[in-house]
Amino acid sequence: MLNRRLIRIKVFKVLYSVVASGSDSLIEAGKALNYSCEKTLHLYYFMLNAAVALRNAAVTRIETGLKKFNPTPEERNPNRKFALNRVSSYLSSDQRFVKFCEDHGLVWDGDLTPFIKKTYQTLVTRDYYKEYMASETSSMAEDCALFIRIFSDLELFEDNEDLNSTLEDLSLFWCDDLGFVLSAIVRNMEILRSRGTMPVPDVFLKDDDREFAGELLKAAMLGYRKYMDIVVANTSNWDPDRVVTTDLVLIIQGIAEAVRFSNIPLKVTINEYVEISKFYSTGNSKVFVNGLLDRILRKMVDTGEVVKTGRGLIEN
Repeated sequence: MLNRRLIRIKVFKVLYSVVASGSDSLIEAGKALNYSCEKTLHLYYFMLNAAVALRNAAVTRIETGLKKFNPTPEERNPNRKFALNRVSSYLSSDQRFVKFCEDHGLVWDGDLTPFIKKTYQTLVTRDYYKEYMASETSSMAEDCALFIRIFSDLELFEDNEDLNSTLEDLSLFWCDDLGFVLSAIVRNMEILRSRGTMPVPDVFLKDDDREFAGELLKAAMLGYRKYMDIVVANTSNWDPDRVVTTDLVLIIQGIAEAVRFSNIPLKVTINEYVEISKFYSTGNSKVFVNGLLDRILRKMVDTGEVVKTGRGLIEN
């Protein structure tokens, strides 16, 4: 599930925490990294379960309308298309999905019910929802297309301040993963629409991604002091108080990656840490990280401290 950039970000957060706390326990850092990675998978299931919760909100609204003493014509003869949508039914009947959500508390009930109710009330005002409800056709493909629109609706989820605040309260590890998780849900909804089944994700896409995460953290922690000396030697008028700690950690992690992984091109490593700096450091960090990391790694290639194997792995 996790791509390499998100893995780098998670390693960076753990490494930054290690530096800030003064801890040097690789075992504890590794546990923190594994836990952070697992929480992203939990967020995936939690957000996917919102499809079931929204369906349940529709069912509740229909039942409430039918129980009224003097229901409106619409309440007397409700449109049940969304309440009967196949995506929610598919998820509700998947015992592995249901069990995982129940075992890890990834359900939208209790204090989370008002958010789902409010989200459903917003959803029914959307033109794409009205078009779906007015359509006389009915298929899994159509139901998937609707939920692709729902999970891609920035106002409903990704840019929703109430949701972001809720996720922060539930888990600090979820704060920055929402956009990635929603994109993963949309991709898997596309697969459900075309194949009739939805992939069951694991924490990592491949086994070597799991190894990459652990080895990157290990290389950065064990080589931190050595790489710090390299940074100092390549920074004129070194003043640690003027260097942003996040920049320093990113540069050291970038050096560790370049040294440890001979099959990752320098350009990829540099670009990745520059991109991460845009979100986790200051406005000028991308220039500083790019310039210093590039200069250090080029020198380390010349001295043989960084070795890249395979054609095209070192760009001029």
